[in-house]
Amino acid sequence: MNAPRIVIAGAGTAGHHLAAALRESGFDGAVSLIGDEPHLPYNRPPLSKDYLVGTAHPDSLSLRAPAFYTEHKVATHLGVPVKQIDRTTHRVVLADDRALDYDHLVLALGASPRPIDIPGRDLGGVVELRTRADAEALRKYLREGCRVVVVGGGFIGLEVAAAARKRGADVTVLEAMPTLMSRALSATAAAYLAELHTAQGVRVICSTAVSALEGSAGRVHAVTTSGGQRLAADVVVLGIGVVPNVAPAAAAGLDVANGIVVDEYLTTSDPRISAVGDCANFPVPCGDRIRLESIQNAVDQARYVARRIYGHTGTYSAVPYFWSDQFGMKLQIVGRAARSDRAVIRGTATKFSIFRFHGDELAAVESINDPMTHLTVRKILGAGGTLTPDQADDTVDLRALARSLAG
Repeated sequence: MNAPRIVIAGAGTAGHHLAAALRESGFDGAVSLIGDEPHLPYNRPPLSKDYLVGTAHPDSLSLRAPAFYTEHKVATHLGVPVKQIDRTTHRVVLADDRALDYDHLVLALGASPRPIDIPGRDLGGVVELRTRADAEALRKYLREGCRVVVVGGGFIGLEVAAAARKRGADVTVLEAMPTLMSRALSATAAAYLAELHTAQGVRVICSTAVSALEGSAGRVHAVTTSGGQRLAADVVVLGIGVVPNVAPAAAAGLDVANGIVVDEYLTTSDPRISAVGDCANFPVPCGDRIRLESIQNAVDQARYVARRIYGHTGTYSAVPYFWSDQFGMKLQIVGRAARSDRAVIRGTATKFSIFRFHGDELAAVESINDPMTHLTVRKILGAGGTLTPDQADDTVDLRALARSLAG
């Protein structure tokens, strides 16, 4: 039998790493990479950081040089979204009506900004940040004295706020929840971020939603909040989260629910189709199902599927971690604190880690300017270990615990 034909729908981080991992493992079948955008795969985290500030060149975003795809025989089909998945004939039809036959299809469709239906949404100067084109459009707006209102106090919203402030903009962050990043962070870490942004001149307003955007001559000039405030604005950045791109999968009859539903092998309800990255809803050992939006998740799932295609039979498992850079502060998170009722803080006022427990079970660790603790905990969890509240104390040598597990 000839080597299987692999079609990857999605040319983001997950799609790229899947194609690269297949070739690195010695896979010699056909590999096709489909992308909505006209660009070869690029690195997205800098879009809300260095690239937005203007200190990163566009070429620095590329995950690999164009020659990589030619030399490794990865056929790229860019600027052409998937129009249809025909599961009967095992064929993917592109927006330009070209068709690609597959033996195995991997959906790495990513996610799109969560839609918001408010008056004035279509005014000029109202932007989102998900793609390179979005970042380029936003960067043109940012200048000294520009009035920027960021709607949403999550990862993207706060990173954009920091970048805009560095460009000399007047910045306000509106967050509908009582604290910043309430779904991801402990109250202690959220308070630290709020104080950091406030000290840098960002106005942070929580428990406040947007009710309308006002404009004239087609351009936004003010934001009206749910509390009746009216904030002048030259630019409004919508950063209220994302939704998984599932339309092609749903139209093909695959199971979808907050993403494309996959099993412990990252296989969909069709055994010839897998899903990875931001669009995949996958099971975790505690019995829950989750969907993660992170570089780690995209890369690890892509590499796992490449191994599985090449014969690996184990189930998917990886320790999740996230990071963010704001005003020179590095926030790193390992684990997933869906629930926590106890916290142990280790470190100093400016360099510390928050160990979050559910009962005596470690759920996540949030590190502020404390990369050594973050990396050590990742090693411990990656080796199958864990920590008790007593072990999270400052007096315990975490590196020694990590070495004992590795040995």
